[in-house]
Amino acid sequence: MAVSREEALALMEEWTQGESLRKHMLAVETAVRAYARKLGGDEELWSVAALLHDFDYERHPIADDKQQGHPFVGVAHLREKGYPQEVLDAILGHADFSGVPRVTQLAKVLYACDEITGLITAAVLVRPDKDIAGLELSSIKKKFKDKAFARGVNREDVRRGAEELGVDLWDHVQFVLDAMKENAAALGLDGRLAG
Repeated sequence: MAVSREEALALMEEWTQGESLRKHMLAVETAVRAYARKLGGDEELWSVAALLHDFDYERHPIADDKQQGHPFVGVAHLREKGYPQEVLDAILGHADFSGVPRVTQLAKVLYACDEITGLITAAVLVRPDKDIAGLELSSIKKKFKDKAFARGVNREDVRRGAEELGVDLWDHVQFVLDAMKENAAALGLDGRLAG
């Protein structure tokens, strides 16, 4: 099956009502797409995986019996729809508890971009101007060290993601920040557009 970003976006929006979760998936897509360009990956395929990595989270949060929740339910749905195995494996691999190893470049990039986009978004939203344009790496480093800030962001996952990708942690964070800056309006992080 040929996958398209438009179909993936429609499916994500159908399953996800929360604006912050939608913006998270768009932020991850922005970073993953930038890495696809840098690494020679299939931009459309990588975008689809990023857009859909958490699409089932609202309907099927992580359950005690993890197989009955996110991301297993979403992946089962995507499998029925004929999505490529590379996309399914990357989505499963972004959840450490799935037991699915991250072997493809796509899986490693998705994992590496997931948590850090959350920290960057939180760092923008506490700024008085709510604008990513003025956010610098030095500020993100301070927030990264402050365990009380955005405590839902697993710093160890961020470190592991960069390590698995084979890149320096702060080079990775700067790369993701730059990608997000380029798509600030769509991510709701352009303070000039705030109402």
